[in-house]
Amino acid sequence: MTDAHRHDAKTTFAKVERAERIARRMDAAMYLPGTRIRLGWDSIIGLVPGIGDTLALTPSAYIVYLAHDIGAPKHLLARMAGNVGIDWVIGLVPLVGDIFDVGFKANLRNAALMRDFAEKRHADTTPGQTPRQPPTRTPVQGLGRSRGANA
Repeated sequence: MTDAHRHDAKTTFAKVERAERIARRMDAAMYLPGTRIRLGWDSIIGLVPGIGDTLALTPSAYIVYLAHDIGAPKHLLARMAGNVGIDWVIGLVPLVGDIFDVGFKANLRNAALMRDFAEKRHADTTPGQTPRQPPTRTPVQGLGRSRGANA
């Protein structure tokens, strides 16, 4: 596969979507019964003492590999590897790690970082590509400085 083909918009976004599918399965595949808490196979596999969190590294590493394959810079890959490392190390601690694993969701974080990179890289070259819309944030009163006329 040529370098130009590997980094074209269609191939890039196909790999981003693959990473997002894996991340959803690993971090948010189902709801905890009776709650709004989402958990995935990473949380369930992580319950196996000793090897569960290590087994969950494989799909996490694949997401980082996909980011590398679309040309993500080293600083982004290091950040993604840091997310995986934090998830793995804390996941090794019995009970505390399992609770942390439900909330941290390293794979979803990494897939979002990957999508952001891809959208910025192909912002001008992807006619017809519908980028993911960022969540709407409403300002919280009393936080930050006012930027009004008297600021």
